[in-house]
Amino acid sequence: MKRKITLKQIARELDVSISTVSKALRNSIEISEDTTQKIQAFAKLYNYRPNNIALSLKNRKTKTIGIIIPEIVHYFFSKVIRGIELVANKKGYNVIVGLSNESFDKEVINMEMLATGSIDGFILSTSRETLQQQDYHHFKETINQGMPIVMFDRVVNEINCDKVIVDDLKGSKIAVDKLISNGCKNIALITTKDYVTVGRLRTQGYLNALEAFGMSPKANLILKVDDDLLSEDHLEVLEEEVELLFKSNPKIDAVFAVNELYAVTAMKAARALGLTVPDDVQVIGFSDGVLSKHATPTLTTVSQHAQIMGEKAAELLIERLENESEDEDEVEHYQTLIVDTELIERDSTK
Repeated sequence: MKRKITLKQIARELDVSISTVSKALRNSIEISEDTTQKIQAFAKLYNYRPNNIALSLKNRKTKTIGIIIPEIVHYFFSKVIRGIELVANKKGYNVIVGLSNESFDKEVINMEMLATGSIDGFILSTSRETLQQQDYHHFKETINQGMPIVMFDRVVNEINCDKVIVDDLKGSKIAVDKLISNGCKNIALITTKDYVTVGRLRTQGYLNALEAFGMSPKANLILKVDDDLLSEDHLEVLEEEVELLFKSNPKIDAVFAVNELYAVTAMKAARALGLTVPDDVQVIGFSDGVLSKHATPTLTTVSQHAQIMGEKAAELLIERLENESEDEDEVEHYQTLIVDTELIERDSTK
């Protein structure tokens, strides 16, 4: 008997993407007939079988929730997982955590692996690469085959499912309002590439705050950081870019950063240039994690209440799992819950 092959192995053997294999096995019109036939023939030869999610759900419940997150070391995601576990365990569910590591392929593989009957539903935050490629076929197929998904933080508007988010726009506007009210005139922004939803919304909140106070945004005060610089291997490059921002704009008197790593890096760069925080430069970050609490000085930040976000996501998924309708023609109604942010004031602002 031939050993069962995986989705990843088929993609590697035929030199195509995992997305192409997944779509071809489901006869997607996006894939050419020749490619579809080649992939399906290879899959049949090596005994590949697509997941029968719907059958698994009808026959039994695992009482297990699958969680897919972009990175495991991030304080925000660890707090979300804690919130999910608190609710899940209370209701008799276990959790399995999968890591996409910001990779589209790994996200697809994780869902493929867990959806073989190991779990009843997913709670997930979308990887950067998935958002960049805008390929959401694995979410749509999972939902269409009967397995519910709840998205949190980085959500995809095009996917019809329950979602839990914070008001990134409002949270960032409140932060920049604080800096302006403190008398800051030249407020720099350190943000991410626009394809990451939360970075785009937090950038817009910064712009909205400036507009509300009649201040014009200045392109030279906005630093869009390459996502590769978020890894520990590239922190020196990140520090160099932030230092250059200060050197190129000596009148900067405040920084709003869309995450706490960027904010702490801004404080370090300011000190390296002989500036004092908060006397010369005031700094506010986003995500109230370990770095914010233990930075020098401690960082004023926007709290996302990550644990509450996890609790809400678990409640939504379990409610959907335990109240599934037998009527296949019934229209699904999905919820988007918004968790309030909170500005935590510490020593990096006046």
